[in-house]
Amino acid sequence: MEKDTFGRPCGRSGLLLWLCLLGFFELSAQDGGPYYLGILSTDQLQAFFQYREGDAPIISGHRGGMVPGMPENSIEAMEFTLQHTPAFFEIDPRLTKDSIIVLMHDVTLDRTTSGTGKLSDYTWEEVKGLRLKDKFGQLTDYKMPSLEEVIVWARGKTILNLDRKDVPPDMTVELIKRLDAAGHVMVTVHNARQARFYLDRIPEIMFSAFVRNLDEFNSYVEAGIPWSQVMAYVGPEWNEGKKELYDKLHQVGVKYMISTAPSADHLETPEGRAEAYRTIIRSGTDVIESDIPIEVARALDE
Repeated sequence: MEKDTFGRPCGRSGLLLWLCLLGFFELSAQDGGPYYLGILSTDQLQAFFQYREGDAPIISGHRGGMVPGMPENSIEAMEFTLQHTPAFFEIDPRLTKDSIIVLMHDVTLDRTTSGTGKLSDYTWEEVKGLRLKDKFGQLTDYKMPSLEEVIVWARGKTILNLDRKDVPPDMTVELIKRLDAAGHVMVTVHNARQARFYLDRIPEIMFSAFVRNLDEFNSYVEAGIPWSQVMAYVGPEWNEGKKELYDKLHQVGVKYMISTAPSADHLETPEGRAEAYRTIIRSGTDVIESDIPIEVARALDE
C-alpha cells in the first residue's frame, strides 16, 4: 500500500484497500471502475467516517463534481467521477414552484441551465424540459434530476451529503424516511441546534457538521450530538492555529474535512493544485471536498 510521508495510506490504491478491508468495496472494481462504495446501512456509514489513525483519505465531490461536459448536481457527473475514483458527493436540494425537490445550487436557472429566472417560478414539468450546462456554460443533453431520483440511484454506489438550501427540514426528514435512505444520505448542519432537530426525528442520521472552532465543538457536546454520527467541516484551508480543534475531533473519533472548492481548486496550474491537495492530506486532514474530485484522486495517487 502506498503511504504518505507520515506513514498513512494515500491515493486511490490506498483508499481501495482500506475500503475492501472494511467490507465496503468490491475488490473487482480495482480493475478499472466503477468504484462504488457499497455502503447500505447506518452502521456502515458511521464506520466509514469514524477516525482511525492510518486511514486513507476520502474524497468528496462538491456539487457532485464539475467536469467539462458534465453538469454540476447531475447524476451523470457523479457517475463519471465514480468511474475514476471512490467518492461521496455534496449536492444542493432546492424546491420547484410545485414543491418538488430537485438539485440546483443557485436560486436562478441562468448559470447552469437553458432556462432563465428563479427556479421557484418553474414547475417540475417545466424544469424537466430544460437542459443543463457544464462549468464552462456549454449546453449538454442532461436534465435536472429530482432529489428522489438521485437518492434511489446512489444506493449502494455512493454517499450523498445534502447541503442546506431552501428545502424545509421537515420535507428532508420525510423523504429520507420514506426512501429508507439514512444508510447512504447525510445532512449538512451549520450548528448544533439544526443537528438536534434532525436527530430527534431520525436518531441514526449522519451529519456533515460545521465545526470550525472550539466554541462550535463545545456546542455539539452540550447539545448531546453523538460524535459517532458526525463528519466535521472545518473550513476551506488547513490552519496551524486550529491544531487543538483538529486533535480534539480525532480524539472523539471524528474525521474532519477541508473544502478546497473556494481555495486550492482555483490555483492556476494542475501541478500547483496537486501539491496543495497533497499538502492538505500530509497535514492530517481526513477528507478533501473539491469541485474536481478526479484531479484530487490523481494527485493523491502520485
